[in-house]
This record gives sequence, C-alpha cells and structure tokens, in this order.
Amino acid sequence: MPVCKDREYRALVSFGVEKKEDEKEKSYKVSGYASTFDTYTLFEVDGIEYKERIDSHAFDNADMSDVIMQYDHAGRVFARTSNGTLSVSVDERGLKVEADLSTTEASRELYDEIASGLVIKMSFAFKVSEEHYDSNSHTRVVDKISKVYDVSAVSIPANPDTEIFARSAFFDGVIKRERAERLEQKRKENEKRKLKLKLHLMEV
Repeated sequence: MPVCKDREYRALVSFGVEKKEDEKEKSYKVSGYASTFDTYTLFEVDGIEYKERIDSHAFDNADMSDVIMQYDHAGRVFARTSNGTLSVSVDERGLKVEADLSTTEASRELYDEIASGLVIKMSFAFKVSEEHYDSNSHTRVVDKISKVYDVSAVSIPANPDTEIFARSAFFDGVIKRERAERLEQKRKENEKRKLKLKLHLMEV
C-alpha cells in the first residue's frame, strides 16, 4: 500500500453487500462505514494504550467533492463520487459509504470478493486540519478533517494498518513528550528519596 506523507489512513470498520429480494440478480452494491465516531485504540507503547476519536462534526466542512474507491489505496478506481457510482455521507454513526460496483468487470470481481468474505475491511485516506490531545485518557481527538481522498477495500485487518499508519508525527511527538515527562517525574522522586535518606542519616 503506498503511503502519502500528507495523508492518514484508517482501516477500522467492516462492510458488506446489499442483496436484492431476487437472489438470482446481483445488485453489485456494497455499503458500510469508513469511520465511526467511537473511540478506538490505535496502538500500545510502553504499556500505554494510545487512542483516537473522530469528532462528530469533523467532516462538516471536509472536501468530499471527488472521492474515489480503490483497493488498498492504489491502482484502478472502482467507483467515484463524481460519476455517481460512489456515495460518501455523514450520519449519526460516522462516515457512510455506498458503492455501485456494477460498471466494469474489475469492479464486479471486487464485489464478488467482498460478497464471499475474502475482503471484509474498509479504509479511508484523509487529511486532518484541527486536533487536540487529552493527556488523561491518552486520546487524540480529530476535530476537523479538511479532505477525504479515497475509501478503499483493504486486504489487511484493522490493527496492522493502524499500527503502521497511525504513528504520525502527532503521536511520535506525544510519545516523546510523555516519555520525557515520566523520566523527569522519576528523577524528582529519586531526588526526594535521596533527600529523605540523607535527612534520616543526619538525625541518627
């Protein structure tokens, strides 16, 4: 999977196919959520779980004018918002995706892979414009997303993806700062213990 430095990637939610009442005729439509507004754990470092939550208003002014659907964020385009084969919208749960995969042989093959359970995860690529960090819960809150680039069917489950791609400069800076704070706290505690021991020895 190619990685663009100015984009972040998340693979968090499963998606599935829509079936018609007449099972003999395929609808070739898939739907699901590329993201939800739930808090999720991205990775663990030094025994600390670092989490993330996308605010329910993060997509309010996001550019979703020409989002494409790919496989693993690369290669051919299977659906696109600009030609009506892809719909990306926001509801109370998160970023909802609906795609019509009937237009080409390749897109129909992708539909069959999704329908058979070979491909079960969806990911999306996006750019963050505003965020803040809750140090008590070790949670990054994404307040504003400026652009959604693509939604993709992905072959790798959520955890390996987030482990690799969530370690953005944001979290690298947080981890470095929190490690330094913990070391400083330990240094101060050691100094206090040494001072108490010295005072005790002086009193003896």
